[in-house]
Parts: sequence; structure tokens; C-alpha cells
Amino acid sequence: MSLKAIAATLGLSVTTVSRALNGYDDVAAATRKRIEEEAHARGYRPNDAARRLKTGRANAVGLVFPISHASLNDSYYSQMLLTLDQCLAQHDIDLLLLPDKSHDQHRKLMRMMRSGAIDALILTHTLPQDARLQRLQQKGFRFLTLGRSELPQPYAWIDYDNHAGTFLAVEHCLQQGLPRLAYLGSNEFSTFTLDRRQGFIDALIQHQAPVDQSLMAALPATRRSGYQQTNAWLAQGDAPQAIITDCSTLGEGAAIALQQAARLKGAQAIPLYVYDGLPHDSIIDQPVNTILQLSQQRIGERIAEMVLQLLNDTPVNQLQTLWQPVLRLTSDAQ
Repeated sequence: MSLKAIAATLGLSVTTVSRALNGYDDVAAATRKRIEEEAHARGYRPNDAARRLKTGRANAVGLVFPISHASLNDSYYSQMLLTLDQCLAQHDIDLLLLPDKSHDQHRKLMRMMRSGAIDALILTHTLPQDARLQRLQQKGFRFLTLGRSELPQPYAWIDYDNHAGTFLAVEHCLQQGLPRLAYLGSNEFSTFTLDRRQGFIDALIQHQAPVDQSLMAALPATRRSGYQQTNAWLAQGDAPQAIITDCSTLGEGAAIALQQAARLKGAQAIPLYVYDGLPHDSIIDQPVNTILQLSQQRIGERIAEMVLQLLNDTPVNQLQTLWQPVLRLTSDAQ
């Protein structure tokens, strides 16, 4: 179905129809709506190649993911990606997954940026001092981050108050009369892992509780690491009174160890607090305390909204979203 047929039906010029369907903002809203409804009814889809020539857009967004991290296989993360892809597809924008190899100094990432094959980048696992973001900002390339970094100029980001989540968990433990706390954290250097660890420490210091370094672990974010470290703590004469973990995989490893030791529930239970909760496919069916963030579906929707705004040149200082986590206790889940 051609633009001419749509234009003839609506009594408009082909130019007006073309500009409305290609996203130009000089077409009145009411006229644009009529054109879009008619195009949809006729099953019209614009020629992608022609549209790219006119707009200078690739209609593709890249999501950069460090290949050293296993979170891409996590069911929570998968739901976010699926939602993001579906939302962008509604606007004829493709989502491309781009593995980022730090050992090649992000050369592939920079090649993709220069190639014109993508209009913007979404970057995960941000670092406090992130060379990727610094280069993108220097080049004036559009990007949105999941997490925050220290940059000289404002930029678009979406994040949780990760410091607040572990702070909440510590405060609840102390209110329950449990001062001997263990922290099971990943050894990743991303901003969110550092913030979660610092929230744990700051809460203890603020409430004048002991900070026991022997009860603070920095390990690969795997079930095995969480399982082994929890068993090591349980083998001590003075086991921790509660355990706080900074991710689902470490949390499940800890939960398995506690369950095997008959310490996950009952009179001898050691309360377990897991950031993001246990994985959806966890073999543990006993509820644990959860530092809860929004659903991954809602996160995917919000990222898509912000990407579309970014592509429409919304000022980046208006594209900054910070969400607060909440603490969901096992008593709430039962």
C-alpha cells in the first residue's frame, strides 16, 4: 500500500503523509493521528531503507553487556530484555545485544558507535569511573545507563538507591536484636555492588553495631560461592545471627546451605535477606526476606520510555530516574 493511496483517501499531500509516518514534528497532532490510523488499517509499513535515508536514523539501539557477567541468563534480567525489546519494536526500533570485552579496550563498542548502525546505547554494570561512558560523552553519542557513574556532564540514567536497600535490611536486623550480621556480596566492581556493600557498613556504623570483616565476603556471584561461604560461617563456633546477600545467585547458594543445616526455618533459623529475592526457578520453596525492586517488566517499560525520549532529543538532565527499594519480610509473604 503506497503513500499516494493514503494521501488520496484522506485528502492530504503525499509529503504530509510521509512526514507524519516518519516522525517529523511539523505535522499537527490531529492530522498525524488520522494518518497513523489509516496507515494501520491498511497494514502499511514504511520502507525502512528509505526512512533511514530521510531521517539519518538506523532505528536500532544497542544494549551493552559485559560478557564476564552471568546475569544475562538470569530470569529476572531476561524478562526485562523481553519487555524492552517488545516496547521498542512497537516503534520499529530493533534492540541489539552487544557483548563488551574489557580486554580489547571496548574497541568493538566504539566501532559500533562510529558505524552508524545504532542510534543510541544502553549500558549496564556501570563503574564509578567508567571509561566507556566518558568516551561516549566526549563523542556526543546518545546513551542511557542502568546504574550511575561519575561523569563531568549530565547524562541519562535509571537506577535504584542500592545503598538504601542493604541499609533497610541491617536496620531491620538490629531492631530484631540481631547485631552479628554477615554480608555475602559479589566481587564485581560495579557501582551498584559497591553501593550495596557501603549501605551495609554505613547502617552498622550509624547504629553503633560491630563491623566484623570476617563476616564480610566478596566472591564471584554464583550459587556455589554463596553455598560454600555460608557453610564456612556455619562451621564457626559463633555463626552469624543473620545473612544479607547482594544478589539472587549468592542468596540461593546461602539458602541451600541454610536449608541443609536446618537453619532456614524453625527455632534455629538464621534470617536471610536477599537483594532481588531468590531466582524464579530456585529449588528453594521457603520464602526469604527480600530487598525488593520493581518488576523487571516495569523496568523494561521505563527504559524503553527513556530511550524514545533520548532519541527525540529530550535534555538528558530530564532523563534521570531513581527508584527506592522496599523490604519484604517472610511474614509478609506467608
